[in-house]
Amino acid sequence: MFSFLMTESARARRDARNWLEVADKVWHYRRDELKEPQLRELRAQTHELRQRVKQRDDASRIKLGIESLEAVLRKVGGRVYPKTSLTENVEFFLAAAIIILGVRAYIVQPFKIPTNSMWPSYNGMTHEVFVDPADVPGPAARAGRFLAFGAMPKSVKAPVAGVVQVPISLRDGRVPYSIVRARKWLVLPTDLREYQLLVGGQPARVRVPLDFSGFDRIVQAAFFNGREDLSAVLNELARAGKAKETLLSRGPGNANTSERVILADVGVAKEAGDAVLAFDILTGDQLFVDRVSYHFVRPAVGQGFVFRTGNIKGLGRSVRNSAGGYDYVAEDKYYVKRLVGLPGDQIEIREPVLFRNGSPITGAKAFEWNARKEGKYPGYRNAGAFTPGEVVTVPEGGFLAFGDNSPDSYDGRSWGFVPEKDVIGRPLFIYYPLTKRWGPAR
Repeated sequence: MFSFLMTESARARRDARNWLEVADKVWHYRRDELKEPQLRELRAQTHELRQRVKQRDDASRIKLGIESLEAVLRKVGGRVYPKTSLTENVEFFLAAAIIILGVRAYIVQPFKIPTNSMWPSYNGMTHEVFVDPADVPGPAARAGRFLAFGAMPKSVKAPVAGVVQVPISLRDGRVPYSIVRARKWLVLPTDLREYQLLVGGQPARVRVPLDFSGFDRIVQAAFFNGREDLSAVLNELARAGKAKETLLSRGPGNANTSERVILADVGVAKEAGDAVLAFDILTGDQLFVDRVSYHFVRPAVGQGFVFRTGNIKGLGRSVRNSAGGYDYVAEDKYYVKRLVGLPGDQIEIREPVLFRNGSPITGAKAFEWNARKEGKYPGYRNAGAFTPGEVVTVPEGGFLAFGDNSPDSYDGRSWGFVPEKDVIGRPLFIYYPLTKRWGPAR
């Protein structure tokens, strides 16, 4: 780094020591392959240069010794010397990969929030709807939104001219979807959600990531003025003769290929090729996870809590086997929730407040905000094992974790406890996207 401060002789000695390291490597790696005359020549030139360095000869004599040794190394170095640029690049990237993997496995790991179970503390994938076609970003704005927010543009095009209809499932009051196989980056197999609207009675489809669950809100914003009570909307449309019950095909690759729905006429007509719906999907928060602290410090209630799910039976699924039965398949993923219970703690939900050992839980601002339903925090809800009045005790060797977005979080209320051996760490820093949440994790 400070070679400009060194004398010419000192720089020559430094260079000579580097060449002597190469010579030693050739000797150790190739002495069983070289003939005796080659070994004698290599020993002689190595010894001569080493003596010149030891005796602190002037720079010119040391440089002559380097040149003599380098000439020998070119003859006897084989694959050790001289190295091609390809070999050097491969070694560099291999060393970098080892360092990165070591840091990721034992110190700091990047993690992406896929869903909105921790919203509004951390965002999963969110959306922005462009109700007015004039609001759809142009190419330059799209590039900026992609870089800043990871925005993926999506649109639904009208296959024919006609009136737009939105299917609403009679089963759960949501827009039905199919699971379809696709390719990520045109290479990796993946599953996507495929939704369909109808235009002129013909399906107009759009595909979104499997973890993205906001399509219903997109439809509400685009066609129903943001109204969340779709049942009331459907009743109004039915009275006006603009809603009818029918059987909708859900497409191939699903256990049930059709579903009973209400087709809601939203009063919008489109020409073939027009955009029926335009929106962006914004990437979930990406953060660094501290993998070191929990090796030395016990997890604390209120901290963000990252863990693996491979040993949580409630998060697995049953898959039909060749004998006609079902096999249990573990879902080994990384989840992030908030730690609410340590071994021995007694946990109860008295909506909207979460109680720990008989008192309102403390340890994080999110607990207080949920208890008061402050801002966007919705409060805790009874679900799963946490029925009204039920007190659940956290067992030894286990931890209890809930999402901050209790109404839309699939968490320990339903699938139970996190084994101690599967605890990974805690969120440190949100590094992307570049929003107001950028910075230390809450």
